[in-house]
Amino acid sequence: MGAIEDVLMVIESLDEGEQFTYQAIADIYGVSRTTLSRRHRQQAINLQLLSPHQEAELVKYIVGLTERGPPPTREMI
Repeated sequence: MGAIEDVLMVIESLDEGEQFTYQAIADIYGVSRTTLSRRHRQQAINLQLLSPHQEAELVKYIVGLTERGPPPTREMI
């Protein structure tokens, strides 16, 4: 694995909500801040499987199902 991949793993291992700056981490690990931030943001984009519009429609669907009866199953969603 390359240095950037190692640093991305460090970022992913941080506790949720833990604050960090790309510059501080890049300085600690001796990598480019620009490359690090670009690669980390790209990973986050790739994790999002639904568009914001699709996500909002899915939430409305789930809320509607829940209001009419028991919560929907994964198969229903």
